[in-house]
Amino acid sequence: MRVLLLGLVIHYCCGVTSWAQPVFTPVDNILLSCGSSSNVAVDGRVFVPDNASMLLVTAAAAGGGAGTTLVGTTTTLQNNANVDYPNLVSSARFFTTNSSYTFKVTAGRHWVRLYFYPFSFANFTPNASLFSVSANQFTLLDNFSPATFSSLNKPLVFREYLINITSPTLVLSFFPQQSNSYAFINALEVVSMPSNLLTDDATLVGHHQTPPKPLGLPGIALQTMYRINVGGALVKPQNDSQGLYRSWEPDSSYIFAAATGTTGRVPFSDIEYGDDPQYIAPPAVYATARTLGGSDTVDAIFNVSWIFPVDLGYTYFVRLHFCELFDSSIDERAFDVYISNQTVLSGFDVIAVTGNLDVVLYQDFAAPMLNGSDANLWVQMGPTPNTIPKDAILNGLEVFKMNDDAGRLSGALVTISSPSSVVVSLAGSSKGNMGVIVGAAVGSVTVVVLLVAFVYCCCCSQKVKSAKKQPTPTWLPLPLHGTSPDISQGMTNSHRSGNSGARSYISSVPSNKGRFFTFAELQEATNNFDESLLLGVGGFGKVYKGEIDNGSKVAVKRGNPQSEQGLTEFHTEIEMLSKLRHRHLVSLIGYCDDSKEMILVYDYMSKGPLRSHLYGTNLPALSWKRRLEICIGAARGLHYLHTGAARSIIHRDVKTTNILVDENFVAKVADFGLSKTGPSLEQTHVSTVVKGSFGYLDPEYFRRQQLTEKSDVYSFGVVLMEVLCARPAINPSLPREQINMAEWALKWQKMGMLDQIKDTRLAGACNPESLRKFGDIAEKCLADQGIDRPSMGDVLWNLECALQLHENSSENFTESFAGNSMETGLPVHDSSIQPVSVPELGVNQSVESPQTISTEQSVGIVTQGNGSDETFVGDIFSQLIHPQGR
Repeated sequence: MRVLLLGLVIHYCCGVTSWAQPVFTPVDNILLSCGSSSNVAVDGRVFVPDNASMLLVTAAAAGGGAGTTLVGTTTTLQNNANVDYPNLVSSARFFTTNSSYTFKVTAGRHWVRLYFYPFSFANFTPNASLFSVSANQFTLLDNFSPATFSSLNKPLVFREYLINITSPTLVLSFFPQQSNSYAFINALEVVSMPSNLLTDDATLVGHHQTPPKPLGLPGIALQTMYRINVGGALVKPQNDSQGLYRSWEPDSSYIFAAATGTTGRVPFSDIEYGDDPQYIAPPAVYATARTLGGSDTVDAIFNVSWIFPVDLGYTYFVRLHFCELFDSSIDERAFDVYISNQTVLSGFDVIAVTGNLDVVLYQDFAAPMLNGSDANLWVQMGPTPNTIPKDAILNGLEVFKMNDDAGRLSGALVTISSPSSVVVSLAGSSKGNMGVIVGAAVGSVTVVVLLVAFVYCCCCSQKVKSAKKQPTPTWLPLPLHGTSPDISQGMTNSHRSGNSGARSYISSVPSNKGRFFTFAELQEATNNFDESLLLGVGGFGKVYKGEIDNGSKVAVKRGNPQSEQGLTEFHTEIEMLSKLRHRHLVSLIGYCDDSKEMILVYDYMSKGPLRSHLYGTNLPALSWKRRLEICIGAARGLHYLHTGAARSIIHRDVKTTNILVDENFVAKVADFGLSKTGPSLEQTHVSTVVKGSFGYLDPEYFRRQQLTEKSDVYSFGVVLMEVLCARPAINPSLPREQINMAEWALKWQKMGMLDQIKDTRLAGACNPESLRKFGDIAEKCLADQGIDRPSMGDVLWNLECALQLHENSSENFTESFAGNSMETGLPVHDSSIQPVSVPELGVNQSVESPQTISTEQSVGIVTQGNGSDETFVGDIFSQLIHPQGR
């Protein structure tokens, strides 16, 4: 009996001690309650008042009073119930000039945690706060205004950084950005980290190194972007392992679409860490998981996908946490894992690696998110093709932003200007951790530059009206100017512009594709591509405002040599847009493939994207009538795409950033990068991989991978609700039931209370009958099944009816309703037609981060016309999400 009891005690102790390891004790543990006059206890830790001796005023600024401790209270905060750590953030230190904290620390990696709680005090108002923050050589925040990130549900703005400090001191500096702005901080932490928490052997996504090459993490600072407990509940800082005080969010807010799989858990005491320290992640993370098994959301094969918005121009360190909790045999669960649409684990079997149930395992990856790519980082898991059973498991994940080669973590988009800097960006450091790759890249660039310089010298007799010398582009030569299999037919001398005086030029683009511009003309039109004329940055390159033909305004989209989009996409865009002419569709004026440049020229759209008139800017609010007119214009453009050719064209990415408005608020549908020719008469759908924008994607299309015109109708329904509510389609900062705007708005619509969530700036200015008609058609567009949705023609008719109801209700009605005419039919395109008669149109992509489409989207699609016409639907300039369905 004693032996049995002894065995049970030993078994119990082993089970407990496998995860109850000694608490990590940080060497440096600086916890400050800024501006406070007394200690503040939070979750067993004590934050002490910041000492004035730590502060140093480094520059004078207008207003004075720098570094003065100003203590505020929470009496002005009406949402105190939603505040994390109310006692900690009830005071703050305000700075009106450049000021710094200086801390004596030991060498090693530290957490730097910053707490910002915007509140009014004396003459300091939250909206006036604008500042930057640096930590030694790293820029943590730039042009930062906490009030823009604070919301009613999440008023506290928290930032966490992981910085390796090599000097005896850490200098944390605050820089007000303007003479009338200020900086502030409520609380901060500088705490030592375990030295082996992050290892320098992550696999670079897209480059399967064996073994993985070092990233250079000792010289890199990181920002915590996401820390997720997959399949589990919130893990609060006080419940994190070994006193590391990390917070782990549930993953439900980040799951994409309906395929969520199932969740499960085991007792915390079952978790075995083996040789790994417990602080890698707490037992609460490893003891819960999300799997594919048992889900009837889609057919037998599907992925579970998580989507994380990120800043472009950076590389992200991604750690995936695995622990097999349920299947104890090898080959019972083998699956694939994808990051940013790249396979990072194939046929992965947790048990095959760990050898037993409940043993922790983590895998590290580095995912570059360069400018021009999708501004969302995707993590997906799904069954390995042709395997049984089809299941997968994930327990947790972390995403950290790595500083760029300028030492920035500030979130501003960073333009990567050369292949060598791309490589440096992947390493996160300008030092030679990837020397071989950098050397190869530099050598390649040198050869290309020499070739380009030779060509440039041969052509230098051509005079350019510009005060500045434009750097020679680094595009690789176009393949023999027309030998691409897609464009080799019909090559001819292109049209010369009337006022150029430029030399004759043989273009690789067929001459019936619009006006040909020389590079010299476009240099002149854009003042040598003056950055002050920059309208935005897209996946293909920068967009500039220009003037041609003695004053006609245009949008000039110049290809970036480092863009992932190249020659094929350039021709695809020209082929596509040159065949589509309609008052409510984007119009292409011409192109340039002179001097190894790839440039497209559009009519200029002065008012920019519809989204910028709904929220996120200081533009005046749109009236209800104007919103209806814009929706009607966009519906006409989509109706033309669906019905104006022998085979329909499905836009596949209808959203408010792809609806542009001119100076008269005439709406035009833009960005055809994901467009696809619709089904033939013998077909009901087009089978294709899922592509689209998060929040607008047709759920039926996602489930079945069957694309129809009704997919555009669903997306347009989301646009209608967005126009009414003036909020983003997806907002992860809101409560769970409000994150998806379409689902949230539908609930109010079905209760007959849509007026309760409309844009408050429309109060009293929206006819109830018009709103009811608008809500009814939006609800029909958002039907789960495509067969239950109306056609775009029906949507158009109902929107026109809603407008008429609104106009007829006006006491000062002065003009009759017009707008039932539908423009259909593809006009005959004459290559000699000049753009002066085309309605103004423009491309303004400045309000949304540019994104790049994968090569899967570069497809040639034949439209049945006269038997020979081809419409190529390409992915150039698309700002849309990478294809995520598999």
